[in-house]
Amino acid sequence: MRITLDFGGMMADAVGRRHGLTVEQIDAMSERFKVVHQNLQQRRKAGDLPFYELPYDQAALKKVLKTAGRVIKECEDFVVLGIGGSTLGGIALFRALAHPQHNLLPEAKRKGLPRVFFADNIDPEGFSALLNLVNLEKTVFNVISKSGGTAETMSQFIIVRDRLIRKLGRKRHTPHIIATTDPEHGHLKALAREQGYETLSIHPGVGGRFSVLSPVGLLPAAVAGIDIAELLAGARNANRTCKKGGLWKNPAAMNAVLQVLAYTAKKKPISVMIAYSDALRDVADWYRQLWAESLGKRLDVNGRVVHVGPTPVKALGVTDQHSQLQLYMEGPFDKVITFLTVGRFRKTVKIPAGFNHIDGLSYLGGHTLNDLMQAEEQATEFALTQARRIHTGIRLPEINPFTVGQLLFLLEVQTLYAGGLLEINPLDQPGVEAGKEFTYGMMGRKGFENRAQMIASKRQEIGSYRIMV
Repeated sequence: MRITLDFGGMMADAVGRRHGLTVEQIDAMSERFKVVHQNLQQRRKAGDLPFYELPYDQAALKKVLKTAGRVIKECEDFVVLGIGGSTLGGIALFRALAHPQHNLLPEAKRKGLPRVFFADNIDPEGFSALLNLVNLEKTVFNVISKSGGTAETMSQFIIVRDRLIRKLGRKRHTPHIIATTDPEHGHLKALAREQGYETLSIHPGVGGRFSVLSPVGLLPAAVAGIDIAELLAGARNANRTCKKGGLWKNPAAMNAVLQVLAYTAKKKPISVMIAYSDALRDVADWYRQLWAESLGKRLDVNGRVVHVGPTPVKALGVTDQHSQLQLYMEGPFDKVITFLTVGRFRKTVKIPAGFNHIDGLSYLGGHTLNDLMQAEEQATEFALTQARRIHTGIRLPEINPFTVGQLLFLLEVQTLYAGGLLEINPLDQPGVEAGKEFTYGMMGRKGFENRAQMIASKRQEIGSYRIMV
């Protein structure tokens, strides 16, 4: 069972030479691909790209399954504390592979599995509402931060720890916290040692947005009853294809080339991912961070100022046919669209026959929602082709742990190829660090006082431009 990259909609044969690509243009990228490919393989062998090895880490899998087994036996609710890459991958897996209404099911229909929540923001109303919803005595909190210095996540942790201690006492609160963090260093690792919290490890060389196949994503998935061994098997399967040295045989490299050519040669700086599946909608959300944080860079690998990076946008089919499609059809020719589609849904819903006297309704009877979903997706692709808008498709035969593992690994490797082709480092995020430092200054962290002073000074310099409504 294999997913497929279908890029006919990217080609000049479909949309014309002004916007579409030719075989010659793709072949002209072959030498650049070879250089990037060789570099990635060399770095992988040297251990510089440890996310590649996550699907093969049987020790981590065994530890996660043991921890998940304990959690399932002991708690009713499981809450992930984290932000960005610490939660987006877990959310994508939970949405794709757990029951669509998992947390609303009665316990018997969940087969004893806990409810799973992701506290992925620090909005005080949302966070307090979640804490008021769960029973602290029957809840396990998974705090995820590799450094243990993430202000948002550690603020959540400090609040939760305080409430647990007030409710249960210092000794009894310990089993209610699991820390997923660096194996040796950082504030959270030190706290876990001090307090006796169970820990799971994030490899120091794996960034948050590439951590979905580590304990970061695997533990919440396993607690929700997802077959994480099969998920990793799918990723291993994708790896066998995504390491091939021929451009036309390597789907990760090919899609990277297509996206980079659309961005550079065809001047299309916006990359839209539209998932024609509720289950895959948060894969598009996860992809948005992966693409934006990896490829949006001020400097290239030689230190030159380049300010590159396509802007990722997520959409949901068919919902966003009624909100975004008008822009994609008739707006600027500045987008490349990726369709995430499913060949066979896990459920079939029939549309009953009826309203035979109304031509605008009677045609629906006898079909299924599956038929309608597929027709709308194919019609949208054809309409975009007619409007000369380039698009590509990633087709899953069905949604299961194996195919989702393939998909996530494909997109991760694709991102590394794209970074290499753009000559930037896809693994760092210096722009994010600047914002963090200003936050530290405003919150009074020692050593960052000058950041708060810089903000105050700039505000005075700008002055006030405000109108009250």
